[in-house]
Amino acid sequence: MDVPAGADRLLRWAVRAGGGWTFGLAVVALAGAVAELLLPLTLGRAVDAALGGDGGWWPVAACALVALLIVTDTVGDLATGYGAARATERVRVRLLRHLFALDVRQVRRYPVGDLVGRLVAQAADTGQAGNAVVLGVVSLLPPVGSVVALTLLEPVLGLTLLAGLAVLAVLMRAFVADASAAVGAYQRTLGTIAGRLLEASGGARTVAAAATTDREVDRVLTTLPELARHGRHGWQALARASARTAAVAPLLSLAVIAVGGYALSAGWLTPGELVAAVRYAALGAGLGAVVATLNRLVRSRAGAGRVAELLARPATPDGDRPVPAGRGALRLHRVTVRADDGRPILDGVELDVPAGATLAVVGASGAGKSTLAAVAGRLYDPDEGEVLLDGVPLAEWDHAALRTAVGYAFERPVLVGATIHEAVGLALPPGSAAPPAGSAPAGAAVLRATRDAAIADCVARLPDGFRTRTEAAPLSGGEAQRLGLARALAAGRLLILDDATSSLDTATEHRIARAVAGRAGDRTRLIVTHRVATAAAADLVAWLDAGRLRAVGPHRRLWADPAYRAVFTPTDPVATPRGPADATAATPGGPPDPPTGPTAAAGTPAGTPAGTGGKR
Repeated sequence: MDVPAGADRLLRWAVRAGGGWTFGLAVVALAGAVAELLLPLTLGRAVDAALGGDGGWWPVAACALVALLIVTDTVGDLATGYGAARATERVRVRLLRHLFALDVRQVRRYPVGDLVGRLVAQAADTGQAGNAVVLGVVSLLPPVGSVVALTLLEPVLGLTLLAGLAVLAVLMRAFVADASAAVGAYQRTLGTIAGRLLEASGGARTVAAAATTDREVDRVLTTLPELARHGRHGWQALARASARTAAVAPLLSLAVIAVGGYALSAGWLTPGELVAAVRYAALGAGLGAVVATLNRLVRSRAGAGRVAELLARPATPDGDRPVPAGRGALRLHRVTVRADDGRPILDGVELDVPAGATLAVVGASGAGKSTLAAVAGRLYDPDEGEVLLDGVPLAEWDHAALRTAVGYAFERPVLVGATIHEAVGLALPPGSAAPPAGSAPAGAAVLRATRDAAIADCVARLPDGFRTRTEAAPLSGGEAQRLGLARALAAGRLLILDDATSSLDTATEHRIARAVAGRAGDRTRLIVTHRVATAAAADLVAWLDAGRLRAVGPHRRLWADPAYRAVFTPTDPVATPRGPADATAATPGGPPDPPTGPTAAAGTPAGTPAGTGGKR
């Protein structure tokens, strides 16, 4: 199996992540192995002492070793569980932090279900690395120690056991290769199924409406036979290894017993030493523990390979520049963003947005609007060029300062946080979102944001108000959008709206528009939109066409171009003439007058769910 180069390095890190529990496991496992090796010799001495008529302390010593084995097994099981749990936690935290540090383009290359599988299942396999390594090393001590002990008793016995163990070692090597390939393929296929299942679950309403349940089930489970095949290969490899061990081990024991019997008859061994030799033969040939630990190590290495694949992707570096002075002047300098196939999504975009201005970004579907919105706030970096906010490249901004300065609102926001209060206060400066002492429902900043987003009354009607858990809140699509807007309105310098009011009724949209426009001049607004009214109300319009910036200017001037007018949907009530009074709306010389109401600042942008960047 091809495993990323960082897999073994991650395994070593996971071994250390087990901390004291892994060290404790090593101590008790080593003590148990030593006791196991001393027990046959002690029993042999006890037999010789009994035959000689002098019991001595050997039987007591044998009982003490048995008691020690019981204690080490018990403590070892405890250390195994706690050490694996601690290491798994560390691996999951490390992987999750790294995923959040990646830009959204890298993350969306993997289905969400596959990422969840790596975070849950493969991280747990990786967390077993400490146990697998410690128990794997310790499991080699009984065979090696048995060879040494038999050689000391009688060299011919040691050579007999060593020859048999060499055969078993060759068989174990074949098992590791076969099992590694099967386990790796099984994990990859399982990740594919998990990704498709999550996609299908997210579109359950569409599947039900289209009556395509059976077809969707077939699509999700199309690789199920392949999964079963890989699973069978893994179990078959384990079964073959167990069968080979079961076949060779008794023959090896018989060979040692036969040689030992001859040595006894020749006077080379005492009866007690023969008893010890038989026990050492059984101990050395009993490689079931070795097979089990090898299987565990194979799973750990395969899981570490899938986790290391994600960790190998470079995280977006954070800057450390202090917050510059300014009010949100935005500049895109020769910005180019390419798709995975090399096709340009944005191509050499050069754009300056004055501080405090409202910029509407328009264009046909696929023109690159949402990609421009994503790079404008550094959801990811462009492949070429740079983006500057108040004269400082976004890559040089301190991460926390940038996220406070830039606010995003999306069409389908993801409410991050345990409660509604936390979901809204996520983007607020530290400490400003905390609710005051007493029975106040929310902090002042959170309450103001929800009022500006016209969602405060709705939150007040929830069972526990602002303390309602997000997953238990019965929110409609429009209400969820308004909570996403409330979170974004905390932006200090740049507010980016990407289809953030598409689910709102007109009256609510007017209220939100007033809130967005209420700080005119204090911050810059970038609004991705398909609506002519929003474009008409903006200070400037950036017209994208197939990834290129076709024109920048006031809406009234751009309206003279028929191709610009064709960007807007024919069903837009402002864009579509309905009679003589509206006839000028469709003519080059007569764009509609900019609205004087609250829609002047907000509009309805078109965009993507938080963090997905799906639209372009």
